[in-house]
Amino acid sequence: MKDRVLSEQEVVRLLDLAPKQVRQLKRLGLLRQDRKPVSFRELVGLRVAKGLLDAEISVRRIRRLLHDLERLLPESASPLAELRVVVQGKEILVKSDATLLEPGTGQAVLAFDLGELVQTAKASASRGLIRPLIPRASEADFWFEQAGKLEDDPDSWEEAVTAYERALEIEPHYAAAWNNLGLLRHRMAQYDGANECYRRAFEEDPSLAQAVYNLGVVAEDLGDSLSAIFYYRKALEIDPDYADAHFNLASALEREGRRDEGKVHWREYVRLDPKSHWAKIARRHLNELEKR
Repeated sequence: MKDRVLSEQEVVRLLDLAPKQVRQLKRLGLLRQDRKPVSFRELVGLRVAKGLLDAEISVRRIRRLLHDLERLLPESASPLAELRVVVQGKEILVKSDATLLEPGTGQAVLAFDLGELVQTAKASASRGLIRPLIPRASEADFWFEQAGKLEDDPDSWEEAVTAYERALEIEPHYAAAWNNLGLLRHRMAQYDGANECYRRAFEEDPSLAQAVYNLGVVAEDLGDSLSAIFYYRKALEIDPDYADAHFNLASALEREGRRDEGKVHWREYVRLDPKSHWAKIARRHLNELEKR
């Protein structure tokens, strides 16, 4: 007997998905971009993912969870449907039979009271033994957050680079850290290093439209409009509502004399971001093109 399949429209109705959640689930690869039917087993996984989004778990953390579950269950086509996902405070755990597991390592986790943990740590410190309160799996996030606090100040860019590199030493598959390290190197005019980071980010997460978009920006900065156009189009294949990619693509196409193609993307930008300062610029380009 064949597994029953559902259309995307049926899935949206059954799970009561908001438009933003539909986009997020597509970015995660749980809803297909090509709108192919969804099996019942996939529906179970989508329900779990929606619950995580409702609990304000970020797309990045859910993506990492999926990566970890694929390692735990390499033979499963829908690992979210195989194990029960449990959110405890800021931690995401999975339950197999009666055992809680840390998805990054597959190790069993003991349930304990946080207050007891703090007291144990204080007692250990008084004996000269320090037990870390931050689990190893969270250290990469710690360094990622530290870098984020430093990267807005040019005087701290080198420290921010070091922090991102620390995060990547701990978690080499951290696509967002590769992307943000690329942004820093880009600001520092280290174009080869920026390109390498953006490419690595995209390798780790092929749904990361920002990484491909950033490759386009580097190409533009180096005067290679044709490569920039290629990368902006690629970013829009991943995320058709990526407003900045529409803006930059329209601009690059116009510089290449391909005004009619550019006009389509100026319009899309205005549709997606109608109230911004950049929308005024896009409208001005559209008005000029209409006069030709």
